[in-house]
Amino acid sequence: MELRSTLNLPDAKSTIPMKANLPVLEPSILAEWNAQNLYHQIQQDRVGAPTFVLHDGPPYTNSPIHLGTAMNKVLKDFVVKSRTMMGFRAPYVPGYDNHGLPIELAVQKKFADRKLKPTRDELLAACREHATEYIQVQTKQFQRLGVLGHWERPYATMDPRYEAELVRTFARLHERGLIYRGLRPTLWSPTSQTALADTEILYQDHVSKAIYVRFALQDDPNQLLAEFDHVYTIIWTTTPWTIPANLAVAFHPEFEYSVVRVPAGVGSGGHVHYVVLNDLAPMLAVKLGWPEDWEIVQTFEGINFDRMVFRHPIFDRDSLAVMANYVTGDDGTGVVHTAPSHGRDDFFTGQRYGLGVPNTVDGRGVLTEETGEFAGTYYKDCDTVVVQRLAEVGALLRADDYEHSYPHAERDGKPVIFRATEQWFIAIDPIRDDMLAVIPDVDWVPAVGQNRIEAMVRNRPDWCISRQRPWGVGIPVFYGKQSGVPVYDPVAFEAVAEAVETEGSQVWFQRTAAEILPAGYVHPETGETEFEKETDVLDVWFDSGASHLAALEGRLYPEWGTSWPADVYLEGSDQHRGWFNSSLILAMACKGAAPYRHVITHGFVTDSQGRKMSKRLGNVIDPVQVCATNGADILRYWTASVDWHADAPCSDDILRQAGDSYRNVRNTLRFLLSNAVGITDVASKSASEGNWGDLDAWITGQVDLLVADSVAAYERFDFGAVVHGVHQFCREELSRFYLDVIKDRMYCDGADWASRRSGQLACRHVLIALVKLIAPILPFTAEETWTKMRELGVIDEPRSIHRLTFDAPSEDRLAEIEASDLQVRVAALRQVRESVQAAFEAYKGTDGVKDSQDAVVALTVADEVASALNAVATADLANLFRVSWVTVSAGSDAIAFAPSPYAECQRSRLRRPDVAEAVWNGETILLSARDRQVLGV
Repeated sequence: MELRSTLNLPDAKSTIPMKANLPVLEPSILAEWNAQNLYHQIQQDRVGAPTFVLHDGPPYTNSPIHLGTAMNKVLKDFVVKSRTMMGFRAPYVPGYDNHGLPIELAVQKKFADRKLKPTRDELLAACREHATEYIQVQTKQFQRLGVLGHWERPYATMDPRYEAELVRTFARLHERGLIYRGLRPTLWSPTSQTALADTEILYQDHVSKAIYVRFALQDDPNQLLAEFDHVYTIIWTTTPWTIPANLAVAFHPEFEYSVVRVPAGVGSGGHVHYVVLNDLAPMLAVKLGWPEDWEIVQTFEGINFDRMVFRHPIFDRDSLAVMANYVTGDDGTGVVHTAPSHGRDDFFTGQRYGLGVPNTVDGRGVLTEETGEFAGTYYKDCDTVVVQRLAEVGALLRADDYEHSYPHAERDGKPVIFRATEQWFIAIDPIRDDMLAVIPDVDWVPAVGQNRIEAMVRNRPDWCISRQRPWGVGIPVFYGKQSGVPVYDPVAFEAVAEAVETEGSQVWFQRTAAEILPAGYVHPETGETEFEKETDVLDVWFDSGASHLAALEGRLYPEWGTSWPADVYLEGSDQHRGWFNSSLILAMACKGAAPYRHVITHGFVTDSQGRKMSKRLGNVIDPVQVCATNGADILRYWTASVDWHADAPCSDDILRQAGDSYRNVRNTLRFLLSNAVGITDVASKSASEGNWGDLDAWITGQVDLLVADSVAAYERFDFGAVVHGVHQFCREELSRFYLDVIKDRMYCDGADWASRRSGQLACRHVLIALVKLIAPILPFTAEETWTKMRELGVIDEPRSIHRLTFDAPSEDRLAEIEASDLQVRVAALRQVRESVQAAFEAYKGTDGVKDSQDAVVALTVADEVASALNAVATADLANLFRVSWVTVSAGSDAIAFAPSPYAECQRSRLRRPDVAEAVWNGETILLSARDRQVLGV
């Protein structure tokens, strides 16, 4: 080893200080970035460049980040950093979602734990404090992941300036005629006591009580059924609690219904007649246990039952027969129980027929006085109470437990109900076609996202935007104190916006109408001068859905450098019904265009068995802990390497595998750096670069092709293609081939020999290309390597790697590479090399040979292959095949090994024909001719 060290060549395994201690290294790099104000330096570098804006979907500030949040933020950082290195000015303004029920409940629990009942002002202040705390927590955690952005001033939905923009957005919507207040059936959470929008609902398995109930015919105006006695129709429902609210039974006007005669019982001699859907009668006979001699006695088209009157099964009131096209013939009875207070279809059917909308269930889910004997009953208890009463009056024909998909509140996982209440809505129909028209113009990644968003928009009802909670932005509507007539005046809206911008949304609840409105303000319609305020607040999806208007249009913070619309939205696949949807609605309503050009979705993070992560299962992976034990770059490498468009598995073992792949790339960078040290003379560089050795020219061409492919992959957001391409290149082209082949000349050729300089320059070229390529994905490792390159004189670029751009090859350069025969020749050499190495594994141990350097090989190959091999110097072939010597002849393919007859050079450890004795430093040693020349002996 002393002889090799005379060249003072750096050894990748010993003298290049790049130990993979990411948990210690990364925080120091992060501190340096913060000290440099790196994000703003990058923005300054790109002044005048084309803009590319990724708009951040705001995470909710109620807890530290989890692995799914981390993956989302890292993917966004891939986009921003890669576009920056493509030469774009890519500002990144993080966002935070602050209002809403989870924070309110968390804060209320804190008060309850101290046995305190807060006032509204105390509650709102505590909610703001709670959200602020988690903005700070999440900011530190996102920064630890290596995410660069405008962290000192993110957008937050509770920022008074942002809240004021929400008020102004409400005014813009009203100006377009899209805002209205009305009595409508809405999804209601009895546990949270507030209305919900469809976007806040998840459908989960649920067991309901399913009942068949008969309604007796009371009035037949057209005497259609006059010849039959004991006539009933039958409904089937899974919501017994809505039976007290029943006002109608719905038939499909075009379906065929039968009058079925059913014997009343053995020995009774009586019978009843049931009006049900003809096609379902056989199934009902089995379900309801009809005697075998039941029969269909007459059939009618459904329209004939219009406005017949049946009797409510419990109360002494009518249940009108109505027509409805939503009635299906798939299950039930073909006759639908209709309670206008508790279903969308029911409500609008009731409106057509002039039915009332009784208030039968209150906000807590408790039946009201309008339900008579059931008043005070919790709605779920009706599964017992109402069902028993139906049985007592002889109206219950069957009751079963029924498992089905049922709506639950996303926030607390509890079942919800439909309940007709006065709410605020955004009308969807006036802009629905416009939304559907712009969706195909957006690039959806993956493409299936287009179908999902189209289905959501096509079927979405009007958006209920009012919530009955305190923590939020108040709906900015005043009412005349005497008349109750709402004020829809731009002057009033702007007065609210200005007050909120100055003091925050709590001003709506803390100040009187007179203190907010201009002095002497008069109701534009009624002339009143005294007002009351709306008590509901805006849906949190309105808060986040308006973020592109508040954060991108430049009114809040012009220094952000953002522009409308966003180039990219990137969120989980569930946001087709959430943020993508609400953003599209508000964009079309206010600006007549989509708020995004590309929409990218990712799946959810699961454990290695595909299960959702939960503390109960003990399978949670904490991203903060991963950074502390493995390093953020390992987490980022995992993010890029998985198929993140689908659900992505993660576990300690999976992260360990990602770490192994990462280290392969890292070690390759370190080896390249060790080879490149010493290339400091610019004249030497320029003189040598035009005179590459064949393998050096080949590897520089290969890395240029890799750069072209990787930049194209970054452009289409295919980060997996980048990381897999780089890993494959490091393992196959470099570690297993090029670096292995050039190792001898890099360590043992003369320091200034053209052969070594060519290899050094090639390694430098490859190293610079690779470090830039990995920078968006492995920002800490790239920065560390770039810093070492600068310290060791390999580059003289003083700036951070993240301020630079990719060295994308020109079209002429790509054409030059493709036109060269180097790729074909080297591919042939690699194929023979693989054959030789495989054959040696079979030979190893024979004749006492254990190392390929101790063997000679005789190759017999086809003529054209022989010509290619003979064009390479024999010593270079020996290095290529890692053997002592090679002979090549033409003929049938054959590979023959034999022990090397040559002595071993004590400097290079190679056996060569020209190894001979020489005197060095007064000692007789064995050296090859090359090594004698290097040592000057």
